[in-house]
Amino acid sequence: MLRLKPDRAAQDLKAPRASTLRDPKPAGEPSDVDRVYGEIFDAAMDRRLLPGAKLTESTLCAAFDCSRGTVRAALARLAYDKLVAIEPNRGAYVWQAEPKEVHDVFAMRRALECIVIDMLVALDDVADRLEPLRGMVEREQRAFEQGDRISWLRLSNAFHVELARVLDNQVLTDMLAGLCARTTLIIALGDSTEGSACSYLEHRDILDRIAQRDAAGARAAMDHHLKDCEQRMDVEPGVDPWSAFQRHTLTPSI
Repeated sequence: MLRLKPDRAAQDLKAPRASTLRDPKPAGEPSDVDRVYGEIFDAAMDRRLLPGAKLTESTLCAAFDCSRGTVRAALARLAYDKLVAIEPNRGAYVWQAEPKEVHDVFAMRRALECIVIDMLVALDDVADRLEPLRGMVEREQRAFEQGDRISWLRLSNAFHVELARVLDNQVLTDMLAGLCARTTLIIALGDSTEGSACSYLEHRDILDRIAQRDAAGARAAMDHHLKDCEQRMDVEPGVDPWSAFQRHTLTPSI
């Protein structure tokens, strides 16, 4: 039976799972639906599960030791978040963007992140509020240099969500987290860690410009950063979605 690859992210780098960047979770133990939702979400964001992969109910039930009802509820939530596509008579698949969706998602990312920058620059204590993000960028650099691919991906993605969280606007943070998740799936088939520019350098530059209240410079740096991500894409049809699976027992990590 095909199994999801296990999570191998290093714990010392404090690389947050993408699923934890969403809206605040209720206190207490997560439900089975929360657990399955989070595991599938994180596998897709970590590129352990590629766009186009079929999400077979029986496989997921066995992997997570849960009922079909739990799997269906988790898939429904993922479909609501536009990360899974559920097609009549075909089942569920990890969402794979059409060309127009690629353009639309990146366009909205650029617009929303520029709004975040303008709001941050207007804060009197913005330099102090950005200090935790500088630590995140340092960890992102260490992950890249150590070859810790999953931690590098997680920290690179979390930077953008946490930048919005500085504003203490949950609506804005949720919107950006959703767009970041969809962007991650878009670039998963056309980008590679090895061939990517060192995002931590660009992230550090964006922080410096915001701290200096250089709104125009920060917006230009962010626009270049996101356009570079979009232009690096060169998705080839026919990529085997099952390449993200192998014969390992999945150990639930929530």
